[in-house]
Amino acid sequence: MTADETEAEAWDAEAIATARRLFAGPIAFELGAPRLDILPADDLPELAFAGRSNVGKSSLLNALAGRAGLARTSNTPGRTQELNLFLVGEPPLFRLVDMPGYGYAEAPKDVVRRWTRLVGDYLAGRPNLRRVLLLVDSRHGLKPVDREVMDLLDRAAVSYQIVLTKIDKVKDAGAVAATVASEARAHPAAHPEVLATSSAKGFGIAELRAAAHVAIAT
Repeated sequence: MTADETEAEAWDAEAIATARRLFAGPIAFELGAPRLDILPADDLPELAFAGRSNVGKSSLLNALAGRAGLARTSNTPGRTQELNLFLVGEPPLFRLVDMPGYGYAEAPKDVVRRWTRLVGDYLAGRPNLRRVLLLVDSRHGLKPVDREVMDLLDRAAVSYQIVLTKIDKVKDAGAVAATVASEARAHPAAHPEVLATSSAKGFGIAELRAAAHVAIAT
């Protein structure tokens, strides 16, 4: 089974095309928020990206938007230390939120605590948050720190969907997706379908755009 055949949810051509047009329009950086009190008003739906440090979050955001430099990428884990917000559409229709990566053991403890508190408070207290896309490196699968975030999202009743990254780097993409999906179905706030993607090869990006569009619209 190839990576782009692992998508369990079928999207028709119209849904794919609508989402592509949406993300082909204006997308602009709004602000970076190291604290919740400087976030903009909760007047637009938000779609947040979460994941371990170095999971490929910035690369996936760039691929989703079709813009190489939208989100800053780095080989240094833990570089994103604040909530980075991007406005989609003109006039703006919704926001994309790039959250700080978690699970970077080499970061100073006070930085880890600050990141953890910022992410936790945002996830639990942002009323306009429609869904979290929880990115998981397909080469490693779910780690204990991912499960901690899944439990946090379950307790906060925040809808989330697991997105496998770097799927082109594993031999059996279907088996990886099936294993992760089986565990996700045991979590009440998790979307039952797992998306498999590769920013480098473009696998699953069209389907991810369609899923993001549906999440924002609901």
